[in-house]
Amino acid sequence: MEDNMAKVAVLGYGTVGSGVVEVLDTNAAEVSKSAGEALEVKYILDLRDFPGDKHEAQVVHDIDVILNDPEVEVICETMGGIEPALTFEKRALEAGKSVCTSNKELVAAHGPELVELAEKNNVSYLFEASVGGGIPLLRSLNDSLKHEKVDSITGILNGTTNYILTKMDKEGAAFETVLKKAQEKGYAERNPEADVEGYDACRKIAILASLMSGKHVHYEDIYTEGITKINIHDFEYARALNMSIKLLAMCKKNENGFFTMVAPFLVPYENPLASVNGVFNAISIHGNMLGDVMFYGKGAGKNATASAVVADVIDIVKHKGKHIEINMKAEKAVLSPKDNAVRNFFVRVSDDLEEQAREVFGNGVEVVKRNSIHGEFAFVTEPISEKDFEEKLWKMDSVKGYIRLY
Repeated sequence: MEDNMAKVAVLGYGTVGSGVVEVLDTNAAEVSKSAGEALEVKYILDLRDFPGDKHEAQVVHDIDVILNDPEVEVICETMGGIEPALTFEKRALEAGKSVCTSNKELVAAHGPELVELAEKNNVSYLFEASVGGGIPLLRSLNDSLKHEKVDSITGILNGTTNYILTKMDKEGAAFETVLKKAQEKGYAERNPEADVEGYDACRKIAILASLMSGKHVHYEDIYTEGITKINIHDFEYARALNMSIKLLAMCKKNENGFFTMVAPFLVPYENPLASVNGVFNAISIHGNMLGDVMFYGKGAGKNATASAVVADVIDIVKHKGKHIEINMKAEKAVLSPKDNAVRNFFVRVSDDLEEQAREVFGNGVEVVKRNSIHGEFAFVTEPISEKDFEEKLWKMDSVKGYIRLY
């Protein structure tokens, strides 16, 4: 039996890394049936020791032990951060070992060049767990949907912000209050900036946009807005409009080019994205022949994310000696500015600016009434381009807030 066993190394024995080992332990029979051979964790790289852990004997502190062992075929990088993860991944690929990772920061920044490096060395580089936790999203895009012309991907890609928005909506609690609760529950980090400012969703949509375009979409080029400006009154207006507020990440291809953005949107109740609540993620993909499909599931969490890493390991073992092709080149993608995108906007101003608002935005605006909110004039614009909207906003003396309509 020994010979017919694929040896795996896990880099980083934190939340996801220990989850990967647990999935391989708990579902050993299913994993070996799926991969066509048994999988064994030969090494776990970490700075710490884990006395009493059932895998303490596998723990090593030196990456060279792993890289110099010809038995190791697959490396799971679950360390997070750019360095030393990037160096370790590059050296592994150059040593002829396949790599799979949950490290979205790294994949967003360097994914395409690592895919090219893997191809050069006839091994694979997979990163299912970097977007949407355990949802089999990248695999579907790279496999089942490869023959489709995918022209749009829109999703709720960050569980923390979705949890916060859901709580604000259902409990009428203020942003700060809900954020504190989310931190206590462990849904939000002590420094929640990456989530609430939209950076996490931005990195994930950059990865999806790169897969969609076949080139490298740099996350720094993506227009990103977070949820910190959303307040309780916005939800009252949203309910009056039969809509909910969601932080959406999207990339679209149309006659105006290829653009991507992250921002809060008002989503009509009849759209399935409107009813995705709590820490769940959902991603809607549109293909030219297929139409719309939607993926839904837990976008984070130890076991869900670990399950996605193991799915990649199985894929790699099944395709031993072959490079699994990924639609991503290191050449930089050209994004068109969001300026040409046309949509309706919801706007709030103080009462005394109603006349000015009608002058600037035209009399065709739809007024949104909420009995409990006094001293405000709230309205929805007619369809207007992002660029025109920005110009009109500048003409207003002041604005209490605005949200795009989806």
